[in-house]
Amino acid sequence: MNTLEEEAAARAGLSRRDWHRVALAWALSPWLTPAAQAQAQPLTRLPGAPTGPRWQVDPFSLGVASGQPQPGSVVLWTRLRITEADAALQAQPIAVVCEVFADAALRQPVRQWRVQTDAARAHSVHVVASGLQSGRPYWYRFVCGNASSPVGRARTSPGVNDDVDRLRIALASCQHYEQGYFAAHREMAQRELDLVLFVGDYIYESSNPQYRLRQHLGGVPTLLDEYRDRHAQYKTDADLQACHAAHTWAMTWDDHEVVNDYANDLDRHFTDPQVFLRRRAAAYQAYFEHMPLRLGPDPVQRSQMRIHDSMAWGRLADLWTLDCRQYRDHQACPDPNRGGGRVVVGCDALADPSRSLLGQAQEQWFTDGLTRSTRRWKLVAQSTQMSSTGIHTPLGRSAFTDGWDGYPQARARLLGTVAQAGLHNVVVLGGDVHMNVAAQLRVQPNDERSPVVASEIVTTSVTSRGMGEKLLAQITGSNPDIVHARSDERGYTLLEVQAGGIHAEFRTTTFPAQADATLKTQAQWAIRSGVAGVQKA
Repeated sequence: MNTLEEEAAARAGLSRRDWHRVALAWALSPWLTPAAQAQAQPLTRLPGAPTGPRWQVDPFSLGVASGQPQPGSVVLWTRLRITEADAALQAQPIAVVCEVFADAALRQPVRQWRVQTDAARAHSVHVVASGLQSGRPYWYRFVCGNASSPVGRARTSPGVNDDVDRLRIALASCQHYEQGYFAAHREMAQRELDLVLFVGDYIYESSNPQYRLRQHLGGVPTLLDEYRDRHAQYKTDADLQACHAAHTWAMTWDDHEVVNDYANDLDRHFTDPQVFLRRRAAAYQAYFEHMPLRLGPDPVQRSQMRIHDSMAWGRLADLWTLDCRQYRDHQACPDPNRGGGRVVVGCDALADPSRSLLGQAQEQWFTDGLTRSTRRWKLVAQSTQMSSTGIHTPLGRSAFTDGWDGYPQARARLLGTVAQAGLHNVVVLGGDVHMNVAAQLRVQPNDERSPVVASEIVTTSVTSRGMGEKLLAQITGSNPDIVHARSDERGYTLLEVQAGGIHAEFRTTTFPAQADATLKTQAQWAIRSGVAGVQKA
């Protein structure tokens, strides 16, 4: 056996004789047909790995991940990375086995699946590992020929009617590879968590040499292979790999997964929509290929991909992950020379009640689910800050058109639904703005006559730089609903959800995040069950 075969055999606890016996058994088993490519099929558990490619270089260098947990299932992911040493394998379908165990020592096999992948999906592998028990951890790995992946730990969600004591979430966003190291992920990987909730800007398409600590490979991506390369570079980060391997993720995206400030079918350069949608389709496909997601791009409309979703955590909480980019109306009052978000004053279009940040269909889906929810906590994960950040000026109040201030009627509809339905314990979770925020949410922002109806926690960026202190002081001075805001530090937010309340701890380090950075607690905030709004912990 070569080195990779020996490693795989050792992980499986096999002798050389056992290895060849298992290899023979696998050689005699039929492969999946081309029509069933990438569709996982459960297998009777065999004690080792199948025959297959003899890899010269480890194909599992991008790690493993799990995501989108359900009571009896979870999505398991990896991607085979084929180097020049194994280039002959690039053009052929490749079979991969996914093994799930009930213990960290991998002595208690549970189920096994075999999938077939190929270059059309960048040799990514998605297994919906079903038939599992609810609310418990599992350990998994992938095997391909003489190669075996790192071991990951995944968790299924509790049964929908289970009584659950707590839900531990790490909330994260905005991880510009060039602007810092992923120290936040290193700490998250070491925490005892139920879920990592990532709310956008997993990759960045852009670069800023002024803040560069390490460098993107290649230029600004616009084509499928270029987006694939960008995702693969991020996935090589050891701390990010460790966080994926340690915890199950739920996720949504923001703009930089495609291009800054895009809105639906429009980018900042007013590119012809049909041209831009081809770029968006490439970005969406690459995103799916590198994430533990159940669904991929629409097979008919390749530029579309549903990512908004909902899940229950027993009877404790409902969680929605919303898509704030794909379906939104274009930004109001655009600059004719440069599209995207900008700060405006006196923009009449903001008062248009038909405008939506989520799109009418998603907005209706979400509000229907929100009003029907009977669970203690209603957690709304979306990509940005919902509380207002406008500034009082001599010409009137400003609004940034790329955020919720650019869609004030949509925000009022959503929070109005919370008020009119008498909903309790609604908590909005966000990212994007590169600062930690704790805020009160009212139907009429900053108006004390308008009751607080919900709470907001926004996490700072993992690495991306924040706004200056002078601008932040103007924002907080004009928005009393914001009770905490710090833009000078990077990190993530630790959330502990219990029946009686939610505890939020902002874990941070200074900008730029260094490779050896350790995180501290910047501030702690609490939300009490039955009491809308955040309170100092």
